[in-house]
Order: sequence, then C-alpha cells, then structure tokens
Amino acid sequence: MGSMIRIDAHQHFWKYNPSRDAWINDDMQVIQRDFMPEDLSPILKASNIDGCIAVQADQSEEETNFLLGLSEENDFILGVVGWVDLRAQDLESRLEHYSHYPKLKGWRHVVQGEPDVNFMLRDDFLMGISLLSQYNHTYDILIYPKQLSAALEMVQLFPNQKFIIDHIAKPHIQRGEIAEWVGIMSQLGALDNVWCKVSGMVTEADWVKWQQSDIDPYLQVVFDFFGIEKVIFGSDWPVCLLAAPYERIVEIPSAFMEAHDIANKAKFWGDNSIEFYNLDIQHLE
Repeated sequence: MGSMIRIDAHQHFWKYNPSRDAWINDDMQVIQRDFMPEDLSPILKASNIDGCIAVQADQSEEETNFLLGLSEENDFILGVVGWVDLRAQDLESRLEHYSHYPKLKGWRHVVQGEPDVNFMLRDDFLMGISLLSQYNHTYDILIYPKQLSAALEMVQLFPNQKFIIDHIAKPHIQRGEIAEWVGIMSQLGALDNVWCKVSGMVTEADWVKWQQSDIDPYLQVVFDFFGIEKVIFGSDWPVCLLAAPYERIVEIPSAFMEAHDIANKAKFWGDNSIEFYNLDIQHLE
C-alpha cells in the first residue's frame, strides 16, 4: 500500500430504530438494520482504507454522543461530524462542552429536509455558524441543488469558516440534470473556504442501472471547479449499499483518477481530509 493514507471521510453508524429512522423507507430494506464499527472495519481493510469519519444521521445530541463513544472505542474512527442545535440560545456552552472531545471535528444539519430553501440564511442559523471557527469546527453542507444559492450566500458571509459540500450537493444524476447545478458549484468551488466530498453519487443515479459514465461528468465538474486540493473521498456507507457494494464505491473515483499522479491521488484519498478535518493520524503512520 505504500505510505499513502486512505480515509473514508463520510459514513454512518446506527442502531436501527424504525420510528427515529423513518427516512429509511421500505424501498431501502437493505439498510433497515444495525450498522456498527465491527461491520465496517473489515470492509475498510478489504479496500485498503485506513480510517473513517462518522457523520450524524439523526438530529440529536444523543447521536453526537453515540458517535463520540464509538470513536473512543475504535481508533479507526478518526473523527466525528455531529449534530448540535446551531439555533439554540445556549449554543456557545454546547460548543464549549464538545470542544473537550478531540475527535469532534465539525457539525451538520440535515438542511436538505428543511422546507425553507433559505433555511441557512435565517438569523439564528447564521448566528450559530458564526461561532464555529473559534472552536476550529468545520461545517458539512447537506443540501439539494435548489438550496445551492442559499449555500453560496451563506459561505460568502464567513470566509474564515471551513465548509464542505456533502454528496456533491445531490444533483439529479438519474435524469442527467447538470446545467443549473454546475452554475453555482463553479462559484462555490472558487472560494478558498469551501471543499467538496465526492460521495453519495450512486444513490442519486439509477440504483439498479447506473454506470461509471453516468457519474464521470459530475466528477469532472467537481474536480475542475474545486481543484485537487479541495476534493475528498467519502463512501456514504451504509446508504451506498442501496446502489452498490463498498468496493464498487471506491472504484468510481479510482477509475476517474486513473491518469492522475501519485501526489494527486494522495491528496484526494487522505491528505485533503486530514487537512480539512484536522485529523490526528499519528497512529496510522
């Protein structure tokens, strides 16, 4: 494997709970079960992935604590992107509390589920975002394309805050829709403080019939606009299992980057996520 460190910067763990996890509907039976570190560990090893970042799937501090607990027991979990109520009056004391957990790297809100397309521009939300940089916390942007312009407006307000777009902002790959998405992604990519996760694409494509050629045009856009310094790999396991096994998810960017040199590959597979999330990887080296 050489010295290249490979990190999966986006995956989830859960103990399946039908009422809490109601988003996992009956079309998704393959993921209607528990997914825990002991399930992921051998899968990572098989794909030469050295560590991962666990990302919140439920909007509660219990979720954040659950993921932090798993990260304390499993050193291959290098970081946690948790949830805290960014709109809360007592947010500062919550951030202070979580600043004592070295593996807590950043936060995410399921903005894609908010009916207001301008949710991220609400005063209370912006106030919350404004506090993150003093704790060196990142923010993961989970949105649909219709929310991209609000995202652009938000990230421009906080040039010193690190943001990352999850799942390339979920363009409708199945319908081949690219034009509207490209316009704002190009503007986001031009900003120094905004990065992009190459993740979650197969589930926006046709789950059964997707092919590499469906996804490559979107990858090309992301690599062109964000540049090799600001793109990172994420599997979105176990959600990805709806459309592909883990090793197939790893193959997508591998095939796309075949012609890239080793330095570029090292950035994409590990170095960029280490830098973005400020990961401690001493035990991996």
